[in-house]
Amino acid sequence: MEGIKDKPVKIALVDDHILLRDALATVVNTFEDCKITLLAGNGKEFMEKLQPGNLPDLVILDLNMPLIDGYETAKWLRTQYPEMHVLVLTMYDSEIALIQLLQTGVKGFLKKDIHPGELRYAIQSVMNTGYYYSHNTTGRLVNLFKNDGLRNSMLHTIILSPNELTFLKLASTDLTYKEIALKMKISPRTIDNYRDSLFIKLNARSRVGLALYAIKSGIVTLPY
Repeated sequence: MEGIKDKPVKIALVDDHILLRDALATVVNTFEDCKITLLAGNGKEFMEKLQPGNLPDLVILDLNMPLIDGYETAKWLRTQYPEMHVLVLTMYDSEIALIQLLQTGVKGFLKKDIHPGELRYAIQSVMNTGYYYSHNTTGRLVNLFKNDGLRNSMLHTIILSPNELTFLKLASTDLTYKEIALKMKISPRTIDNYRDSLFIKLNARSRVGLALYAIKSGIVTLPY
């Protein structure tokens, strides 16, 4: 790869789907100047396996994982290792997912059905320029941020706070609102405020609507 020929790019793969992760590792190791140096099944395992003296240059990160998901891992990396590049691998490309990832500092997005050639180009692009967006993602981002008053108003409305995002995830479980309040260590009235705010932001009418939006946007995933 141009500009990084002096040493292999050290890459970490973080994905809880073992078959996909191992297959992806096999593919990446065939790329010239690339080497998989760390495999992990979730953000927690990834953090525990990091060695300060042998840090990866690039992390290919899945979004939906147990214990610590891709969003939280990306936010942690931005604080602890801002020099480490992050490529997000996901099945989702919804606007809310892109917005949340941009807020964490992620500079690259990949769909899980990507061709190996595009994956190699994405790694090269992130290492040489600091970012990578597919043509489809670029188009969505342009539409999100183009100078249009109504569109910008919608964009600002849909951005969720960290607490709203946490509430949305918990509201997609079988926990009661009272149990969610206890888990988040906030009052039931505050939970009601989050719920009502999300009803407006996400144009939802019920808790089921919130859960459906979270699933379609990749904020949560169904058990498998």
